[in-house]
Amino acid sequence: MMQEIIVKEEKVTPKENLTSKEKLTPKDYLNKVLAGTATGIVVGLIPNAILGSVFKSLIHVSPIFATFYNAVSIMQFVVPLLVGVLVALQFNFNPMKSIIVGSAVFLGSGAYKVTEHGVQMVGIGDLINIMLLSAIAVYVIRAIGDRLGSLTILLLPIIGGAGVGIIGMFMLPYVSKITMIIGNGINNFAALQPLLMCILISISFSILIISPISTVAIGIAIGIAGLGAGAAAIGVTACTAILVIGSSRVNQSGVTLSVLLGAMKMMMPNLVKYPIIAVPIIANGILCGIGGYLFNISGTAKSAGFGITGLVGPLAAINSSSSIMAVLLAFIVIPFVGAFVIDWFCRKVIHLYDENIFKYI
Repeated sequence: MMQEIIVKEEKVTPKENLTSKEKLTPKDYLNKVLAGTATGIVVGLIPNAILGSVFKSLIHVSPIFATFYNAVSIMQFVVPLLVGVLVALQFNFNPMKSIIVGSAVFLGSGAYKVTEHGVQMVGIGDLINIMLLSAIAVYVIRAIGDRLGSLTILLLPIIGGAGVGIIGMFMLPYVSKITMIIGNGINNFAALQPLLMCILISISFSILIISPISTVAIGIAIGIAGLGAGAAAIGVTACTAILVIGSSRVNQSGVTLSVLLGAMKMMMPNLVKYPIIAVPIIANGILCGIGGYLFNISGTAKSAGFGITGLVGPLAAINSSSSIMAVLLAFIVIPFVGAFVIDWFCRKVIHLYDENIFKYI
């Protein structure tokens, strides 16, 4: 029995030491942070993406659906915590260290604001700051290693959790300016000729939805509306369609369905590893932008960043007096037929890439 215990201890101890001493490159950090972020976003957002609209429409049937709706809606607010924990697991952290990383990320995420009436949840936070904080928290905890000894349980949450979280709070206003700068640039497109405006906004949102930038935050921050908001929602849909068509060939159905339901950001690691993936996305964004202009698709600031997720974009267009046929053509037919043709042309005709660039990392 004593020999078995000794063998088990020998297997565990080197692994813990390897976790804190293994040298990692910036590329290793980037890949692991992207992977954890993508998974965290899917876990946190999918329940609301699938069930949110359904439960909301059934609230008048029974009050219990209000509870269901609140559950899936509120779950989105823990995305920063989920991302932090899942990033930590990418680095083989134990449960305590993982939850400390998650806590630090949540503290500096911007998912909440402190008011005179208490703490108020406001969203999923700033994804750029979330990713930066994940990397910082992991780095700090790896640097500390086992130096705290028996005081680890007392000091590590203070240093790696609250300490890094405070750093994130100071970083947040400055990092958030990146989103504002991009948003202001996109907002300037509104002064252009309507067709060109629709194309440029559609392209912008088609790329932003697969980046750490929140399209929803951009839409609300710049107050985009009317034809521009419609083009933004269609641009998000353009990216969705390309990713769905590409993913369906190389991934399990669950991955493809997640993307279709709104988890486009889970493919961020693919954009980093295979930047060429932006070519078909931009091409489809152009095509869909033209479609949005031709069918006069409109929207609101709150619908601009959603695309077809929860049918937010299509419903906003219908409420803005667009016909159901025009909405079907702009949000379903043009994006998905266009995605199929563009992907086929890029892969089979000009051999720009192979289907493996859509393989979920």
